[in-house]
Amino acid sequence: MAQENSDMSTKFSTLNVNAAEFVPSFGSFSAAVVSSINNDNSAPAAATIAAPMDTTSVPASTSGTPATTPNSDASASGSLNALSQAAAGEVAPAESPMQTSPVKVAAPVENINTADKIAANNENDPADSWDVEEEPVITPDDEEAEDIEEVEGDATPKVSKKKIPKVEDTKSKKEHVNVVFIGHVDAGKSTIGGQIMSLTGMVDKRTLEKYEREAREKSRESWYLSWALDTNQEERDKGKTVEVGRAYFETERKHFTILDAPGHKSFVPNMIGGAAQADLAVLVISARKGEFETGFDRGGQTREHAMLAKTAGVKHLVVLVNKMDDPTVNWDEARYNECKDKILPYLKKLGFNPAKDLTFMPCSGLSGAGLRDTIPDTICPWYNGPAFIPFIDQLPSLNRKADGPFIMPIVDKYKDMGTVVMGKVESGTARKGQNLLVMPNRTQVAVDQLWSDDDEVTSVGPGENVKIKLKGIEEEDVSPGFVLCDASNPIKTGKIFDAQVVILEHKSIICAGYSAVMHIHCAAEEVTVKALICLVDKKTGEKSKSRPRFVKQDQVAIMRIECSGMICLEQFKLFPQMGRFTLRDENKTIAIGKVLKVIE
Repeated sequence: MAQENSDMSTKFSTLNVNAAEFVPSFGSFSAAVVSSINNDNSAPAAATIAAPMDTTSVPASTSGTPATTPNSDASASGSLNALSQAAAGEVAPAESPMQTSPVKVAAPVENINTADKIAANNENDPADSWDVEEEPVITPDDEEAEDIEEVEGDATPKVSKKKIPKVEDTKSKKEHVNVVFIGHVDAGKSTIGGQIMSLTGMVDKRTLEKYEREAREKSRESWYLSWALDTNQEERDKGKTVEVGRAYFETERKHFTILDAPGHKSFVPNMIGGAAQADLAVLVISARKGEFETGFDRGGQTREHAMLAKTAGVKHLVVLVNKMDDPTVNWDEARYNECKDKILPYLKKLGFNPAKDLTFMPCSGLSGAGLRDTIPDTICPWYNGPAFIPFIDQLPSLNRKADGPFIMPIVDKYKDMGTVVMGKVESGTARKGQNLLVMPNRTQVAVDQLWSDDDEVTSVGPGENVKIKLKGIEEEDVSPGFVLCDASNPIKTGKIFDAQVVILEHKSIICAGYSAVMHIHCAAEEVTVKALICLVDKKTGEKSKSRPRFVKQDQVAIMRIECSGMICLEQFKLFPQMGRFTLRDENKTIAIGKVLKVIE
């Protein structure tokens, strides 16, 4: 009996050693067990202790039963070893007469606690292993946690090794420039965009041939290039762009995003959203007899678009005189100059300077002449300027606020395994895993994935047109006009603000109580004029002493404006992109303005 007892205790002590390796709080228990075995000279008691021991803690971590630990393989060798030894001495608990042994009661209690502790730590475990990529999760500083980390030690460095080069790799190197194509309906904006993509090799030949075949079947063969940008069926059937088309092309030095705005006057709000993202605007006018005149006369979109582009903060305007190859024009210099001379005074009035930020060029969107290569002398001997793509490539680079807080107005959103928002980064940088705020709702979100023009990257900078997949917000809770910004330095929000407004065209007068739709960055919000504060003299900039009772066309006034809901905005002098707006009423743009100060 004594021999059997000592035999038992050695087996049991081995089990303790193995168990102590992966359950830290086991040591104290093992001492109690050994002493109890030495005190009680009966083998069945030891067997009773062994039995609950084995069934609770050991099989828990073998692969035989559903394991609670993800790290079962690490502890498997120890537990198997223990199992084989325990199996020899394990007697069915029914055989033991000593049901009332106090030690036996203590054993499962302690075991349940340790098992619970293990389980509790293991709940942290998956978080540990898959949040590693984004940010290390802080585990409770217990011995158990440290123990688990030791077991996991071989898994964690692998992830971080992978992460380090990834950040350096994926950030676009070239300067980003956003180009918006604006102009009257049917001036050829989408066709020029499609032609540029085909010339720079962004659309392959086969796709274009397919478009050409389909267009010929609809007897619309001159439309095939525009189909590269007008992707949905309705736009193709009618030949009219409705939403802002997006595409991109690259030169040696820069990465250009094409924003193809709709020309039709019903879709001007979409066009404003496109122009708000642009750095460079291309005003396309048609040289064909009759088409230029309808586009430029009152009610045409050439004027309105040029003016909206200026208010949207476009730095440079290129005027492309398109359709120069038309039989009614035939590269005629007189017609080109006529279009140029008619439109120049209006553009000057808007504030474009012909010496610095305004350029005219003849081209043909359908044949591609004057877009990538200079126009041959045989066709057009009188124009010797650069072609369009080389010209925009050598424009001086724009000064961007890379060091400011991250700000990105949301233009559009959709659902794709999460909430994806689109927009142009106005300032600052964002990287994968960063926490941001969606204003004006103050929703906290985390960045899950980033794409810069369809290429997945790990960080984005100012000027880039990006898609960001967010965690922590539903797609229904985001709407265009919201702003994604830095959590530590969020953008201002307000309902009431003071603004300086220029009335461009409005038949009657504007008094307090007048309401219109305001477009600011990507947001459209209904506003009412609460009070007129003073008039501003256009020439001297002096403010009137008395409060005006009304303002009329061509006057400049400072007024207090109230929005129907909270919007994100900023003072114009602090952050121009978020502080300029246009007021529209009855499908016409009636005023432009800038935010002077946010009241509440």
